[in-house]
Amino acid sequence: MTGDPAGAGGGGVPGIRGEATTAWFLDHVPGARPPLAFEVIPGGRSNLTYLVRDSDGGSWVLRRPPLSGVLPSAHDMGREYRIISALHDTPVPIPRAIGLCEDHSVTGAPFYVMDYVDGIVPRDEQTVASTFDERQRAASARSLVEVLVALHGVEPAAVGLGDLGRRDGYVERQLRRWSRQWEQSKTRELPAMEEIGRRLAANVPAQQGPGTIVHGDYRLDNLIVSPAGEVVAVLDWELCTLGDPLADVGLLMVYWSDPGDDVLPLDSTVTALPGFPRRAEVAEAYATASGRDLSQLDFYVAFGYWKLAAILEGVYARFAAGAYGSGDDAYRRFAAVVERLAERALDATIRAGR
Repeated sequence: MTGDPAGAGGGGVPGIRGEATTAWFLDHVPGARPPLAFEVIPGGRSNLTYLVRDSDGGSWVLRRPPLSGVLPSAHDMGREYRIISALHDTPVPIPRAIGLCEDHSVTGAPFYVMDYVDGIVPRDEQTVASTFDERQRAASARSLVEVLVALHGVEPAAVGLGDLGRRDGYVERQLRRWSRQWEQSKTRELPAMEEIGRRLAANVPAQQGPGTIVHGDYRLDNLIVSPAGEVVAVLDWELCTLGDPLADVGLLMVYWSDPGDDVLPLDSTVTALPGFPRRAEVAEAYATASGRDLSQLDFYVAFGYWKLAAILEGVYARFAAGAYGSGDDAYRRFAAVVERLAERALDATIRAGR
């Protein structure tokens, strides 16, 4: 990567103005040595993430918003930078935040830089099957639950995040937010989305205790895992706020695939591989470790399907508008994925008696 002419100086890398970004790095990132090389890290579906390497072999990660199609209040780099900075000295493993740039003239949008954390992102079946044996897969699931419980155990005010959001009324606020996002992003009419939103809003369970820090998109492939199966970093804090921790659990259930599942939100069957526990076992492990009552989990699963459908519709709309540069044609399938997620959300509301 260091000697790649295409990446050197940011030339040909969408979203990076090489000369200006290099100058910012040299002023703000201790130890950075020119020339720098920039490379898009694939797999993200919202903000753009880049690996940055210098001539001495130093490595960092840069995050910036999509190239276009950014909705109001979304992709707030300063907020995300604040969150990972605040969580650095907690039991939640976080890359060290290094610097925030809010000057649009540098590379066209705000961005922040954090340490590069070495490890494996368990994003696809081939990576997991070739890297982890069954014992290590089981260990990664245990660590995933432990880290989520640890996150929900952090007192927001103690780490300077007490004003990140209201601690009550989380689901109601989320329903309003993602209803607006759906209306702003939708590429076609999908009446089920409005119907599910109405059903959920009419039957929100009482929140258990004061709100916690909620990641908002907690799943296996938003983690970096060591070869032994230990979570060494939690990534993608874009949707983090304060609120109901069971929303994280419900969305985790949506992402967690069991053998035989016919709807795979991100076409991933990683957790259906031997060694990973079943979805119900993950929920039980969280309930045992956290002491929280999961009797209303089906509501949060329905909410998770519905929210994810709204998020992926926004991703698809940005893809259609060219927000990801040349893009990945895999994004084209998101239109059909959104429809299947809406169907599952409706099924879950019925299952939950909503």
